[in-house]
Amino acid sequence: MVPSIDDLLRDLVRREASDLHLKAGLPPIMRVHGTLIHTEFPTLTEEDVEGLLKGILSEERLARLESFKELDLSYEVPDLSRFRVNMFWHRHQMGAVFRVIPFKIKTIDELGIPAVCKDISLLPRGLILVTGPTGSGKSTTLAAMVNHINTNRRQHIMTIEDPIEYMHADQEAIINQRELGVDTHSFADALRHVMRQNPDVILVGEMRDLETIQLAITAAETGHLVMSTLHTVDAAQTIDRIVDVFSPDQQAQIRTQLSVTLQAVVSQTLLPTKDDKGRVAAFEVMTATHSIRTMIRDGKTHQLYHDIQMGHEYGMQTLDHSLLEHVRSDAVDFDVAMSKSQQPADFRRRAEIAGVVEVAAGG
Repeated sequence: MVPSIDDLLRDLVRREASDLHLKAGLPPIMRVHGTLIHTEFPTLTEEDVEGLLKGILSEERLARLESFKELDLSYEVPDLSRFRVNMFWHRHQMGAVFRVIPFKIKTIDELGIPAVCKDISLLPRGLILVTGPTGSGKSTTLAAMVNHINTNRRQHIMTIEDPIEYMHADQEAIINQRELGVDTHSFADALRHVMRQNPDVILVGEMRDLETIQLAITAAETGHLVMSTLHTVDAAQTIDRIVDVFSPDQQAQIRTQLSVTLQAVVSQTLLPTKDDKGRVAAFEVMTATHSIRTMIRDGKTHQLYHDIQMGHEYGMQTLDHSLLEHVRSDAVDFDVAMSKSQQPADFRRRAEIAGVVEVAAGG
């Protein structure tokens, strides 16, 4: 007998898994600590998958799914958790992935996010970007930073999300959360009107296109703190990705705007722990010093790494520094950390000096 969607999601949370995959011809599949596992549930038919998914959709959302062939939404099982859901069609069949979004928002300290992110999140204006590959915890980091503002500042926070993931309760701050397809048509539409909503902080779920990037930078220029995400792996790639979205004749202007508005780039990746019982995040942090602003303006992003490496007094750290700390604390296997390193040869050398790995033969 095919379990209900709520029963599958309860089992997902019980296993401490992060994602549930539903596909016809396979049993429900779960990602546990980064690894996909086939569950013991019965193999799903095409009709099973359709029944499970259509059962949680309103008529309006079902029409959108059938029209656009994909759909993002949030779903909640009371007293358990919230879930980010993406439904899609593949080879004329429905499929979906559910991502666990806990009710409780963990703090910056609880998540092991660099402490400088507390200071970054309380800045009065500018652009803060949290970057990393899909599934690296960007939304969780942003939620922790918004939560830090919420507990420390009497400000108005407007979020534009696709879909709403973490639910924030008003504390010191007032928080209005808007969901694409429900409360607004697009990130760009919401950003065009956000100035009339008297915000202090604006969270844009993702800077997906030129118009959204342009509007986010403009909002940061006009005295607001703007937070968003990009699917880039480090600060240099983040700057280049933003600039490359614009036409060549606009790029010098965008570099100048970024050099003034950008406050920080926090890049992250997740690694399995040595005991295979969870995952930990490693972070690169770049804060916008005068030197870094000059490099951004002059298009010398290849030089950013050196300043990040030397910028400890400004709260900066390289990803390799974060990875090495995880190896030192015996949380992560050296080879796993090495596979994520930005400068593998230098990472091995530093690990050898620190005594956390044996000196290579001939080294």
